[in-house]
Amino acid sequence: MYKSFFNLKINPFASSPDPRFLYMMPHTREALATLEYGISAHKGFIVLTGEVGTGKTTLLRRALASLDQTRVFSSFVFNPRLDVLDFLEFILSDFGITPQNRTKSGMLIQLNRWLVERYRRDETCVIIVDEAQNLEWELLEEIRLLTNLETSSEKLVQIVLSGQPELEEKLRAPDVRQLRQRIALWARTHAITAEQTANYVAQRLLIAGTSEKIFADEAVAAIHRASRGIPRIINLICEHALILAYVEQLHRVPEELIQAVASDLDLDPQPFMVSARQAGGFPTNSTLPLQKHPEREER
Repeated sequence: MYKSFFNLKINPFASSPDPRFLYMMPHTREALATLEYGISAHKGFIVLTGEVGTGKTTLLRRALASLDQTRVFSSFVFNPRLDVLDFLEFILSDFGITPQNRTKSGMLIQLNRWLVERYRRDETCVIIVDEAQNLEWELLEEIRLLTNLETSSEKLVQIVLSGQPELEEKLRAPDVRQLRQRIALWARTHAITAEQTANYVAQRLLIAGTSEKIFADEAVAAIHRASRGIPRIINLICEHALILAYVEQLHRVPEELIQAVASDLDLDPQPFMVSARQAGGFPTNSTLPLQKHPEREER
């Protein structure tokens, strides 16, 4: 409803992981290059970690989009809370394969034959597991065993595990040392600085259709303080601020409005924390770290 008021063509601060809005920072370029190289060079196992809301899913989609779509097949597992049979069935279906029978051996044989055929055609197959910190140990071991699908020189399938910092802790466990030894590349996302926050906001507005300075400098500084440099929280604050500015018919968002939005959203002064509103705003049942809030889980 505010797009025409601010001369915007699209929503600049939508919550969906749109690769068009990926803001390139040094650590972003490094992580993107790692993903692109790891997949295209058939390195086998890649891990991407970062705090909730730091753009992992957006980065993954951008990496996939940068590859030759006619020669790359991908399966994106966005919910890893599956048993082994459901996981294999999901992968097959996502690759466009109809499971001939629902047994572990049957689906693995079918997957292996399909991967060999893709390899002969010089094509690349990728399995991405998002929110991988939630993987059960049994399924994590099955994913490791998928790396045994290989030729004498290359892996038949590239596997990317993406998750929160807890994933790194999980991969340090003695029980998964065989998997950890097979990880060829690691990539990480981070919170952004105050200067990067200003550039991030300006870039998203530019992509959305305007070069106007909608947010005052003091407002951008307040956005960074309230969000602690977490892109998803920056988007949330900016979205609410534009709505309120539209209601108040303000073409320039002031610092006071950002402070009001941060108060309504109950953004805690501690890093990566969001506390529950007792009334109004966005009610929740408890005070939780942002990285564990069920409604803030990264898609």
